[in-house]
Amino acid sequence: MYARNELPIQASRENSFKRHHSARYYAHRVKESLTTRVSKLICAIFLALLFLTGLIFFILWLSLRPHRPRFHIHDFSIPAIAQPNGFENAQINYDVNARNANQAIGVYYDALEVTVKFEGQSVGGSSILFPFYQEPKNTTILAGTLSGASLNVTNQSWQKFLDSKSRETVGFQLDVTSSIRFKVSSWTSKRHRMHANCLIRVGSDGLILAADKDTRCPVYFS
Repeated sequence: MYARNELPIQASRENSFKRHHSARYYAHRVKESLTTRVSKLICAIFLALLFLTGLIFFILWLSLRPHRPRFHIHDFSIPAIAQPNGFENAQINYDVNARNANQAIGVYYDALEVTVKFEGQSVGGSSILFPFYQEPKNTTILAGTLSGASLNVTNQSWQKFLDSKSRETVGFQLDVTSSIRFKVSSWTSKRHRMHANCLIRVGSDGLILAADKDTRCPVYFS
């Protein structure tokens, strides 16, 4: 009698335990789901802020990234090449444009040196001893004449000029070197040693070829 009555009671207790267990289980699942969603939301916000910060820094870097000065050989001549006794009054005339193409960055130049080479050997040079500051979007003209003490052309090198002239052109290299600093607002960079190498050809008249006029010179730092 008692055994028969205990079966429904035991089944009822088991069903009640299962319902209680199920409610606790689902509450835990809901809590875990909310925690996961909150964590994902925080991660998404953090990644969005990180991406936005990176984008802002990238845009600032593009706008403030200093560009190298641009050098163009505007004119170059050795008129004495066209003269019979040109060696006696030889001189080299040059005209180089230095361009600061930056939007908001200025350039400080220290003492600037100009050297002319023929077949890798220096045939003249001079220094612009005074430093100068170049504003953004500004062009500075570097023009001068090498003669006398600033020109070290020998009879042998002059003869090489004439030999090359017989082949219609004479090739030269004009180097511009200086130490420069970039200026952004009140901040100034460290010094960079700059080199500009301009390859030039002159004709039998001693004047720069039209094809080489206003050509851009490669610029690099060391």
